[in-house]
Amino acid sequence: MKLSEIRAFGDAELQKKLEEAHQELFNLRFKLATKQLVNHCELPRVKKRIARINTIITERELGKL
Repeated sequence: MKLSEIRAFGDAELQKKLEEAHQELFNLRFKLATKQLVNHCELPRVKKRIARINTIITERELGKL
């Protein structure tokens, strides 16, 4: 997901996407621990998505101050 796509979401949608990304990260870590994870590149991809979403949320909070 690109940064421009993330910026287009509203605040409620961003929170929903963040929760989904955290859930996906949890599932990937669980698969990694049980040796069922096939593509190990998924972990950093999801972590970066979480970081991008958190960055946008923080920017919006600081912009409102």
